[in-house]
Amino acid sequence: MAMPKQDTNTTRALQGLENSSSSVRLQAALAVGTTPDAGFIGKLIERCAIEPEFYVREMLTWALTRHAASMTVPVLLDEVRSERAQARSQALHTLSKIGDRQAWPAITPALLSDADDEVARSAWRAAVVLVPEGEEHALAVALATQLGRGERETQLSLSRALIALGEVMLPTLGAATTALDPRVRAHAIATERLWRDPDAGFESAIEEAKRVVALGTTGREG
Repeated sequence: MAMPKQDTNTTRALQGLENSSSSVRLQAALAVGTTPDAGFIGKLIERCAIEPEFYVREMLTWALTRHAASMTVPVLLDEVRSERAQARSQALHTLSKIGDRQAWPAITPALLSDADDEVARSAWRAAVVLVPEGEEHALAVALATQLGRGERETQLSLSRALIALGEVMLPTLGAATTALDPRVRAHAIATERLWRDPDAGFESAIEEAKRVVALGTTGREG
C-alpha cells in the first residue's frame, strides 16, 4: 500500500534535516517551517544542538517559531539546561525569537554568566526580550556583572543588551564606570558613550574609553 503523500513529505523533510549537504538541510528546515507539524519539533530541536552551519541554524529557529509556542517553549526550556553549549545557546536564541515571557524564569544568573560566550550572549539577548515589566533594574544589575568580559564581539553584545533596557540601566552602568577593574571601567564607559551616541561605533567608543581609563577619569562631561 502506498504511503499518503503527506507522510512521504514528512519523511523526506526529516531525512533532509540530517543530509550531509547544508543546502539540503536548509531546504528541509524551510519546508518544515512552511508546513508546521508538531511531529517535527523534536527533530528540529535535536538538530539545533548539533547543526554546524549558522544559516541553517537560523532556518531551524525560524521553523520552530512557526509552531505553536505552547508546544515548543516547554521543550526549549529543557534544552537551556543541556550540557551541550550549542543546545543551550540555540534554545535561548529561539526563545528570544518566540518572545513568550513565560520562559523568563529559565533565564537564570547561571545562564547570564555561562562560561561559554555564545551561551551567555544568547542569554543576554533573550533576557532583554523576555524580562517582565518592573524587573529591568534587577536584570541590569545582573548584566553589569559581565562588564569587561571577553573580546569585542562579546562586549558589544553586552552593551547592546544593556542599552536595550533603556534608562533604567544608567545608574548601574554609572557605578561600573568607577569599578576597580580597568576592563570593567572601559567597557562601562564605552557603553555609556554608545547610549549617548548610537552612531559612534563600538570600536571607537571602546578605544576612547581605554584612553579615559588610562588618564584616570570617568570621561563624563560637565
